[in-house]
Amino acid sequence: MLTNFADMSDVDCVIVGAGISGLIAARRLADTGLSTIVFDKGRSVGGRLATRRIGKARLDHGAQFITARSEVFSAQLADWRQRGLATIWCHGFESDDGHPRWIGVNGMNSLAKDLAEGLDVRVDHRVFSTTWEGSEWLVTCDDARSVTASTLILTAPVPQSFSFVFEMVETLPRELWTADHDRTIALLATLDGPSALTGAGARHEPSDDIAFVVDHAVKGISPIPAMTMNTSPQWSERFWDAPADEVEVALSELIAPFLGSAQIVEQQVKKWRFATPRATWSTPCWSDSDFQIVVAGDAFGGPRVEGAFLSGVAASETITEWCKRRQ
Repeated sequence: MLTNFADMSDVDCVIVGAGISGLIAARRLADTGLSTIVFDKGRSVGGRLATRRIGKARLDHGAQFITARSEVFSAQLADWRQRGLATIWCHGFESDDGHPRWIGVNGMNSLAKDLAEGLDVRVDHRVFSTTWEGSEWLVTCDDARSVTASTLILTAPVPQSFSFVFEMVETLPRELWTADHDRTIALLATLDGPSALTGAGARHEPSDDIAFVVDHAVKGISPIPAMTMNTSPQWSERFWDAPADEVEVALSELIAPFLGSAQIVEQQVKKWRFATPRATWSTPCWSDSDFQIVVAGDAFGGPRVEGAFLSGVAASETITEWCKRRQ
């Protein structure tokens, strides 16, 4: 991943969003010889492939694992495993269901960083505007620097992607850009001793208030006891606008049964406004060849990491085909 923030230059494709969809699209395009720039407003690549350090602890606080059902994604996992980047966490939480749960050996975010290696990825770059100028896109960031591109891929959550182009691309289906996402509030905590979680280290079956709880020492990515608890969409919606101290108290009550005799040493609260799309589009991406634009992400392939990956692959194939036609 490039982080020197060099001057902008014209490229074949600008990609907005450095989650797994945007990164695999950029990687595939680069492999065909096309130039790309990836922008993301966050401090790191990965989107929900998110890992945070709290002291010596390492905690995944977005996607906790990956499953694979397609050949192309299975091949990616096999490559990560061969290079020591991914491993199998377990084969199911209640019983073996035939779908191994894969994790990043150094946290889920390490897999995103591997995809970004060698690409021109600009984190801490919020896209301010995108303008179709008849034959190319002009993309301007909030620092007033711009880049032009023949094609554009948007992989941010659809409501955010729509805000960039709704005045120009009138063909965007209304049922696509009006689709909403569930919210998630997560608690990340380091402990002074082992938690009450054993076995696979997760409460997989969701309750009314909790989506899951994970002990990352049991999971194998943290050298010290540390836990992530993601609350349910209903609980998150109820507490989304509540005062921070009220949210922390409520989260402490929710996680208490999973602590055993351990005490929380340090904790952080993370909010995901666009955590999970409530509906999945019928195709792996949406595109308009007149405007040379593709919209991709987990709203297309589904909320699993594999779905977002396959959507990014489909986006790259669409762009590659358009570029071939222009040659």
